[in-house]
Amino acid sequence: MENDTRLLAFYRGESPDHKGRLLEDIWALSPFWLEHTHDYIQWLFPIPEASRFNSFAPLLTPAVQAAFANDERLRHHQQRSLDVMLNFLGLTRDGNVITAQPTLSIQTHIWLKAGGHNHLRITRMIRSLALCHQPTLARALQQAVIEIGKQHGVVSETSVRYWQEAF
Repeated sequence: MENDTRLLAFYRGESPDHKGRLLEDIWALSPFWLEHTHDYIQWLFPIPEASRFNSFAPLLTPAVQAAFANDERLRHHQQRSLDVMLNFLGLTRDGNVITAQPTLSIQTHIWLKAGGHNHLRITRMIRSLALCHQPTLARALQQAVIEIGKQHGVVSETSVRYWQEAF
């Protein structure tokens, strides 16, 4: 199956990723699994560049971007993917407003520490949302992780810069 068809079929819930997982399967996985597995984020939040962590993930092409622009269901599914990842990060979303959950803490939410793979995931999420025709959500995520990260954690200026430049 070619790149665009694979990604769109996955995001429509019609076909699995390279490991046989459907979109809904990933949405149902535990925070422990989300933390320790590194080959799903590229499917949930595609970008045009290949991942050095998952060479099996399809890329975000202009044709896929056009499909996201024209298909509300695709955007809705990406919003659901965002909600799963926000919950994992100790955040929550109400429309376009992203806030900290009451349980957010540096002890239990690794992204609040300086550096790490979750900072790369956040950069990818911001960029993918913007490229998949969800700029308001991309901006909301960008602002939330910068503000909440500085307020509740020890987020490096390097990570903040990447998040700012992602969109």
